Amino acid sequence: MAGHVIEVKDLVKRYGDLKAVDGTNFHVDKGEVFSILGPNGAGKTTTVEIMECLRKPTSGTINVLGFDVAKEAREIRKKVGILPQEFNTYDLLTVRENIDYFGAMFDRRIPTQELLDAVNLNEKEDVFYKNLSGGLKQRVGVAIAMVNDPEIIFLDEPTTGLDPKARREVWDIIRDLKKRGKTVILTTHYMEEAEILSDRLAIMNDGKFIAYDTPRAIIKEHGYGTLCVIKSGSRAVADMLKAQGLNCELKENDVHCWMQNKADLQIIFRQLESSGAYYDEVLVKRSSLEDVFLRLTGRHLVEEV
Repeated sequence: MAGHVIEVKDLVKRYGDLKAVDGTNFHVDKGEVFSILGPNGAGKTTTVEIMECLRKPTSGTINVLGFDVAKEAREIRKKVGILPQEFNTYDLLTVRENIDYFGAMFDRRIPTQELLDAVNLNEKEDVFYKNLSGGLKQRVGVAIAMVNDPEIIFLDEPTTGLDPKARREVWDIIRDLKKRGKTVILTTHYMEEAEILSDRLAIMNDGKFIAYDTPRAIIKEHGYGTLCVIKSGSRAVADMLKAQGLNCELKENDVHCWMQNKADLQIIFRQLESSGAYYDEVLVKRSSLEDVFLRLTGRHLVEEV
């Protein structure tokens, strides 16, 4: 498998006349965090559930850890862990009891104490699940997904509904999973989350991957580059900078200049200073994954949640 723990070729999934997944091809490498982004109805959940052996493909070849999902689902299920989006467990069992309960289902398992250490729940091990905060409940879910010492862990929207502090705590756990050599398949609607955590990612729309690479490479290919925004500039400022060969335009009350290199920024400041033009402030920002997603799909992902 040359380091690929998942290989997907020509994946198609139909529901009657609806083609939810339309000829998708990709691979996932051992030990990486691979994310799939997409609006509702894009096909990402269907794609992930096929890899998890929860749905059968209409056509195509899908191998997980060398096993065919259509024929060897039983073997795959022994080697993967899953944290579903709507994760819940037994309210009146403690954290430790919940982990013990699920661990008893497997011949191969990680000791409960090691899992408690991994997700930093030692101080909460005797607390009933129902009394935990949302972030702590997600940590229990990750621990349960790890209980059979899986090679691949699927995390479906693991930080949805969490406050920023709890979200970043889950990020730390995902980073620790990677350090342990686990492969993580992540679906998320938080662009910052995908950009920070992912080794590679795919943007999916209408059943197809419309971008597939490292976050940096996708932003470089599909983004607008580096943008200099001159707040409260004027058309005169835009025209002045255009005369210097810069790609600038007036948008509402701001001048937007797309820069090719750092020398362009020097030109902008030199012209602003020499002309004495009025402006409030100068901001410099690069394209983000959110910008790319909007450009490729025509919508903000957060609007789809």
